[in-house]
Amino acid sequence: MDPGFTAEQDGIRRTLRELLHKRCGPEELRAALEAPLGHDPALWAALAERLGLPGLALPEAYGGVGCPVTDLALAAEETGRALAPSPLLATSVLSAPLILGLGTDAQRADLLPRISAGTLTAALAVPAPALATALALTGPQDGDWAGGGRAGGIQARRVQGVWRLYGEAAQVLDGHSAGALVVAAHTGGFVRSRTLLFVVPGDAVGLVRTRQTALDATRPQARVQLRDVRAELLGSEEEASGVPEALSRAGDFAAAFLACEAVGAADRALERTVEYLGRREQFGRVIGSFQAVQHRLADVYVQIQAARSAAYYAAWAAGGPGGPDGLAGPDGRAGGLALAQALEALRRAAAEGIQLHGGIGFTWEHEAHLFFKRAAGDELLFGPVHRLRAHAAEGARLFERTEVSV
Repeated sequence: MDPGFTAEQDGIRRTLRELLHKRCGPEELRAALEAPLGHDPALWAALAERLGLPGLALPEAYGGVGCPVTDLALAAEETGRALAPSPLLATSVLSAPLILGLGTDAQRADLLPRISAGTLTAALAVPAPALATALALTGPQDGDWAGGGRAGGIQARRVQGVWRLYGEAAQVLDGHSAGALVVAAHTGGFVRSRTLLFVVPGDAVGLVRTRQTALDATRPQARVQLRDVRAELLGSEEEASGVPEALSRAGDFAAAFLACEAVGAADRALERTVEYLGRREQFGRVIGSFQAVQHRLADVYVQIQAARSAAYYAAWAAGGPGGPDGLAGPDGRAGGLALAQALEALRRAAAEGIQLHGGIGFTWEHEAHLFFKRAAGDELLFGPVHRLRAHAAEGARLFERTEVSV
């Protein structure tokens, strides 16, 4: 692994930071959160036009930039610093790789160019709270997590050669505004039980979408109800056996992306705290001059740097066929471990920031609580941390007993 960045990667990060600094300040962020979409469509258009961010990791044949997925993960560090609300995670990280990996030539040609241009957003609809299970982040993809006949799941039936979907999925990231949905549904009954992925247009008849109040307002969520909705199978039935692996690979990259985002957010939270402590005086001295405070900030800094190293490794591992020690690949070990470490770093940086800001750190008007909610919200969706680590340990067979013959 080469820890250095290329000139192109440095250029992407620099341009993205400058753009977000101008277009996603505190006032713009709050205005975007209160908007019906939950994000600023003008900012999303600028990210697509100036940087090609939605299609950064998509092939040039589909209008993308053709960069490695590593570049998209590293760009996430900058979006995390700004806590920028955008459809990037739902569209380019969770949905686009599934369409690229499983879709037919016609489906790719129809959907991916529009995603690359930023004119189409997408969302992955999985019955709650099974997103982490579907992506193989916290455990194996066993059980009928897509439905299996239980209430709250999604069922798929073929009627006269047409697939119809029934059921609902809650906690769908950007599900209320996405132009297309990639829906995981259970089909086949008891004997041939399996999970398939379907594409549903955002304006499909029978599709009801309601934005929900989320702990982390920077990640808008929706409840998606499918009432006898006509759907198109993603790919072919013959390739249905590849759905679990495609979801696992998407989960591994999503974990690396989220880890980079969390590192960026933690770094910015610490930066804001240091800036404040350099101005605020107590007992006739700047608060930042107290050694006890410096020790606390130093501990946070060390934790963030360790998390950054793990996040960069996970991004590199997710972008190649296999890394050293067998950590890369669809088992989610590199991504899951990095995500666990990054979320802990963000949670601590945010908590220390809230406390060291004193009274204003607890107010709604200050931005400190948004960083803490980002850590807690991501852990609810993709964790918890202890399960991310436990699954990685199981995948590495860390605690298996081995017999040693003498």
